[in-house]
This record gives sequence, structure tokens and C-alpha cells, in this order.
Amino acid sequence: MTIDNITTPSYVIDEKKLIQNLKILDRVQKEAGCKILLAQKAFSAFCVYPLIGKYLAGTTASGLYEAKLGHEEMGKENHIFSPAYRDKDFEEITDICDHIIFNSISQLKKFYPMCKSGNGIGLRINPECSTQKDHEIYDPCAKGSRLGVTVDKLNEEFEKNPRIIDIIDGIHFHTLCEQNSDDLEITVNAVEEKFDKYLKSVKWINIGGGHHITRDDYDVERLINIVKKLKKKYNAEVYIEPGEAIALNAGYLVTEVLDVVENDIRTLILDASAACHMPDVLEMPYRPPLKDSGVWGEKAFDYRLSSYTCLAGDIIGDYSFDKEIQVGDRLYFEDMAIYSMVKNNTFNGIGLPSIYVMKEDGKCILVKEFGYDDFKMRLS
Repeated sequence: MTIDNITTPSYVIDEKKLIQNLKILDRVQKEAGCKILLAQKAFSAFCVYPLIGKYLAGTTASGLYEAKLGHEEMGKENHIFSPAYRDKDFEEITDICDHIIFNSISQLKKFYPMCKSGNGIGLRINPECSTQKDHEIYDPCAKGSRLGVTVDKLNEEFEKNPRIIDIIDGIHFHTLCEQNSDDLEITVNAVEEKFDKYLKSVKWINIGGGHHITRDDYDVERLINIVKKLKKKYNAEVYIEPGEAIALNAGYLVTEVLDVVENDIRTLILDASAACHMPDVLEMPYRPPLKDSGVWGEKAFDYRLSSYTCLAGDIIGDYSFDKEIQVGDRLYFEDMAIYSMVKNNTFNGIGLPSIYVMKEDGKCILVKEFGYDDFKMRLS
């Protein structure tokens, strides 16, 4: 079975492209002497965790369930960061996580006594250095941010309790979103300027995610040099935890045209939904890439793409095509591995897309399909 005759709607993970991405990341690990983790918040398709585990050092989680998934399905290094931990979750977290990173000094003080000898203790810092231009909603350094400890707060605590640094094994910062290594360099300079004395006492430094390492125009050499300098200056292990870079451009959402509606604009009604199957289209928002299409007016036939949900605003975007689109035609959204399966939902009683893996020879293997029970089980 190939991508052209699988059921719709379906997500398709492109194994060939995934391996290409992993080889780039593995090169960074080897040349920079660092460790790279899969940030599961972007991509949690555990059917390919054995493959990812051949290249990367492990996984990182945002909460207990992701931590359990990484522990069970990859079984390598298992890190976790959460803005706040729940009492009822924490004991299990200490059992399965290698590194536990805290977002505040109060959380560190509260939970440190419950940690075990095998838990590396980390603190997330906020360097107050914004480099976001296109995705301000995702800027952890924005004024009033809830993410990370500023240098003033850390200094204040250190003055009262100098021994606080003795329980911190690592420093973590995450300030980027789909950015290149020039923005990382700006961030690292700010971190070193403000937190140098703390960095000198830790065993590891985690530079977070948001690094678009596998994008064509990404400056990999600069990244490698930044990591090498950090390692040499502070004699510390360096971790990178990208999510998007692992599966960037390594997936598709295949959909079928159910109807064509004309009311000033010709609208294609699809069996895929922005609201249900690619929520970032509405949340960011952005216009997802679509195979063999152009922007409105670029080609001969213009269409607005929508869904069969009853939400009026469930609009995917405006596209143009070389040929007229008919009911029954298939469309292929690209770059649909990241922030799609992890965020989808069954709003309006719309079913979840099936999941396929496309092997290097083009053959598509069904991994999982969903039905009514998957909708019902979320309700009561």
C-alpha cells in the first residue's frame, strides 16, 4: 500500500526523512560532544522511538505521562521539566526520571527532599533575552513570563542561602522557537553574562529546544562551536532537547475532498480539520504547506480549504492549483509530524486520523486506526 491509496484522513510518518534528520542530529552529538534528547511535546509517535533511540540519547518530558512514555518506549535517558509538579505525581517521577528540572526556587525547595540519589537536579533560568520575531506567543523571555528564574531572584536566594547552589546539578534555559544558531549565540552570551558564577558550579547545561537544526538553512557549524565553547569553559555536559528538528518535514496529513461549495469563494470541504487535526493552524496561526499548490492567485484555480466540522472558523487556508479540484481528489499537507498527533482532538465528534509509517521504499504500514470508542472514552 502506498500513500496514494491509504484511508483518509491519515497521518503518514516519512521514515526516510526522519532518518535524514536523525543523522544530522547525530553528527552534532559526535562533533560537539553533546547529547540530544527528543522533546516529546512536539512529537510522541512512539512507534518510531526504537529508531530514534538508535541515534539520540533519550527523551525529555513536560509532565508525568510523557515521562512514562519515554521511559517505557525508548528506555534511555529520561528528563523532565514542568512549570510546577503535583504532589501525587512526584514520587513516580523520581522513580523514572534521570534529570528533574524545576521552574522556581520554591518548587526546588519543596520537592528536593523527595528526590533520590539518581535524580540530577536542575533549575530553569530566564536570561531575560528575547530573540523572538515571528512567534511572540512562544517567547519565554517576554515581560511577565512564568518560565524560569531571573538572575535577580537567584542572587537574592543565594545571598540568604549560599548552599542552594550545592543541590543544583544543572542549569536549563529554553528561549527559542524555530530559530537558527545565531539567536542561540545571542542567548548564550546573555546567560554567561548573568549566570556565570552559577554555571561554573554545575555538572550539566541544558540549552533547551526551539533549535531548527535540520532545516536547510540552519547553521550547524555555529551550533557545534557554541556547544564546544560551553563545554570547555564550564567543564560541563551539554544537552539539547529539540522537538521539531527531529521530525521536521517528516510527515504528511492525507485528506480527501468531500464537497466543493461556492459563495463568492470556492471552498473545498475536506475530511481533515484544522481545529481537530492540526490545531496550530488556528493557534499560532500559520498556513500549512500543501503539496503541488501555490498561494492565492499564483496558479489557475483558487480555493479556500476547510473542514466538515460545523465550526465556521475551521479554515485551513487559501491555496491555488494548476488544475481544477474535484470531489474525491486527495490533498497532501506537508510537515505534519510535529504538533499534530500530540495536539489533535475529537471536537464535533470528528474521528482521529489513522497513523501510518512510510518505509524507505515508499510502502505505507498501518500503525493505528481510531474509531468511536476513542471519542467516547474521553467523555462520561
